[in-house]
Amino acid sequence: MSETKPNVLLIVANLGTPDAATVPAVRHFLQEFLSDSRVIEIPRVLWKIILHCFILPFRPHRVAEAYSKIWSDDSPMRKILNAQVAALQQQLTTKNTDLDVTIVPAMTYGNPGIQQVLAEATIQRYDHIVLLPLFPQFSATSTAPLYDALANWVKTQRNLPGISVIRDYYQHPDYIEALAQSVRVYRQENGCAEKLLMSFHGIPQPYADKGDPYADRCRVTAEKLAKALHLEPEQWAISFQSRFGKQEWVKPYTDQLLQQWAEQGVQSVQILSPAFSADCLETLEELALQNAELFLAAGGKKYQYIPALNQDPAHIELLVHLLQTQLDAIRLSYRV
Repeated sequence: MSETKPNVLLIVANLGTPDAATVPAVRHFLQEFLSDSRVIEIPRVLWKIILHCFILPFRPHRVAEAYSKIWSDDSPMRKILNAQVAALQQQLTTKNTDLDVTIVPAMTYGNPGIQQVLAEATIQRYDHIVLLPLFPQFSATSTAPLYDALANWVKTQRNLPGISVIRDYYQHPDYIEALAQSVRVYRQENGCAEKLLMSFHGIPQPYADKGDPYADRCRVTAEKLAKALHLEPEQWAISFQSRFGKQEWVKPYTDQLLQQWAEQGVQSVQILSPAFSADCLETLEELALQNAELFLAAGGKKYQYIPALNQDPAHIELLVHLLQTQLDAIRLSYRV
């Protein structure tokens, strides 16, 4: 009997997006997203009342309007994720002809859903599954729900494959260099600003107090990026965006810091968000548009958003490196 190639599934996953920039689609997405106890740690009965009585009747209208400003034929995040997967499939299948490698996109919420991807994996019976969450800095609010989905799927399986999860890559040299190069290229084309602000998605401070390592990982990323760019302390800062609700979140807050800078006489700011592997609503609408209006209204003169890494070749090369390391380990275990 001829020897068969190990059958490997690589799942490349991001947070999620609505299916359309409409109120019903956004409401469906927000209900799924905000019903996750990893995201909102309020007692379930109380949160269900708040969600269904005060959030879902009103917030989808505002969010759908924001999505309409950045939507083309599809969500930017989904388009970028599909392009990233296509690039990875091309490179990794070429490099690993002795393995049967399949790479698929997945979303924690929305489509293509992680549960659907795993259900199809049951049918295909892969020898090994590798999960790559596209969150450079681990958080229980973003990465952990993918662990949960995988764990729930495992409970239903009898013939289990080997399973690997790439937890995060917040200080990987290739990641830091890809970020640094994106800033250098942008500045070569657009000039420098007085301040470079590294704005990360925020989490509630109580989550960090309970042990979520996310904020500390963000600070490490920011410090390493500033070092790679040879920035002096007064030339850059770190902040956290996208507060939700009335509780305290990890500080400093992006909007407040931008307003303070403008009031203090800072004329120009360039901002990027190293927490995002793909541009999405938070980067293209909140960071690039809302915060620009805030900074300029407070007295600033020039505000520029530096795009996420998206399909940048250096970013793809980083993801190839992360996944190739896993494939090499699988190859060794099968002695291919």
